[in-house]
Amino acid sequence: AIRAAVSKPVTGTGTLLVVDDNELNRDMLSRRLKSRGYQVLTADDGPQCLAMVKAQRFDLILLDIMMPGMSGIEVLKIIRARYTVAELPIIMATAKDTGVDVVEGLTLGANDYVTKPLDFAVVLARVESQLSLKRSMEEIKRLANELEKRNRFIKHTFGRYLSEEVVDRLLETEEGLALGGEKREVTLLMSDLRGFTAMADRYTPEQVVRVLNNYLGTMADLIVAHQGTIDEFIGDAILAIFGAPERREDDAARACACAAAMQVAMKEVNAFNRREGLPEVDMGIAVNTGQVIVGNIGSQTRAKYGVVGSHVNLAGRIEGFTVGGQVLVSASTAEQAGAALELGQRVTFQAKGFKEPIDVYDLVGVGAPWNARLPVRDDHLAALRPELPVTVAVLEGKQMSDITFEGTLVRASDNAASLRAGRALRAFTNLRLRLKGADGEARPGDLYAKVASGETGPDGGVLVRFTSAAPEVMDALRQALAASVPTRS
Repeated sequence: AIRAAVSKPVTGTGTLLVVDDNELNRDMLSRRLKSRGYQVLTADDGPQCLAMVKAQRFDLILLDIMMPGMSGIEVLKIIRARYTVAELPIIMATAKDTGVDVVEGLTLGANDYVTKPLDFAVVLARVESQLSLKRSMEEIKRLANELEKRNRFIKHTFGRYLSEEVVDRLLETEEGLALGGEKREVTLLMSDLRGFTAMADRYTPEQVVRVLNNYLGTMADLIVAHQGTIDEFIGDAILAIFGAPERREDDAARACACAAAMQVAMKEVNAFNRREGLPEVDMGIAVNTGQVIVGNIGSQTRAKYGVVGSHVNLAGRIEGFTVGGQVLVSASTAEQAGAALELGQRVTFQAKGFKEPIDVYDLVGVGAPWNARLPVRDDHLAALRPELPVTVAVLEGKQMSDITFEGTLVRASDNAASLRAGRALRAFTNLRLRLKGADGEARPGDLYAKVASGETGPDGGVLVRFTSAAPEVMDALRQALAASVPTRS
């Protein structure tokens, strides 16, 4: 039965080197191995073997131990200095079975051994076994190299937007890429450029992309530096997570410090824009803390590490109430961050989709170890002489409402104004203003603004901050300021 099994034809692949000082042994072994499909070369001594190994690639060597001049053991030592047992298998052939030659050969790096007189069936089985192991090791090495390339690609690609912890979690654990999520408390940071949509309509696609890439690249670096996870870019908006996948005690305070650093960095962003002949931009940021569902969300073919829940929506609502240069933090964030935050005015508003009123705070700065402060907004307004009549429309969300009325700009700057409207206006109300000409007709171009404070000032107006303006409107406003008496208050 054994002979029948052995006699079954075996088709081999690979290039073998048979090394033996006995010509009959070399010829017999090489012929029989060739008949099994192997390519076989022979060498009659150690030096010739080493020269052939240096000159070309072999898949396996059958090496006789007992040879004149240079023994097989010496040849083995030299070859193993260059090739590992996985790279070039070596089967030793010995006329002795005392164990001494076998132990020495295996110790020095031989893969296997056969004893003389050779039983070809045994030789063939051991050759095929070693070649199979070699092929398996090469396949493992190939897969490992591909995996390393894949991991490098993932780290290079996603490392720009995710912290190292997220990337490592995706790569190193089975559950890292599994779909599913968990409920946990995180702090969300959401930012958006003011008036970007209107600005994009006035510039070429190439200019718009340059503005975006400069802005998003700067902000992404700051978020990752503050150990945040960028959930996504949505046009000019950014959503970042603090507290997932790794939770830290200072997540809320760190998110606020990141927001402050982002507003400080807008000076650098706009300096670049000016050098490149691009428009300057302003950013509003909201920070909110609450329970969300976070994890790998999507399908088996397309998924991302993300976050969903009502607190994500609330962060978006709060962000919508910000003006350029401002950071608003929710009451939950303020409570979590505690004494680390320096807060300004508290404002309560009703957010769409939420039954209870929402309390938010104007962030002024963040204490140690970040020691970050927001740039001070200059609300000094110059008196307009004469005052500028405007038509005012109230926006509800992004839609124009039916509420329109007449008003007057009594003081102004490049980014804010005092609006006398003759009616009460709530803080954070979005407005569209249209300047009126001497004939009482509206001038071309829109000026969008947000009510910064519902309190009426000494001049009878409320403070509004501009969120977007057509160039012709700003030109007209600057001309009016230049023609006015330079009275400051």
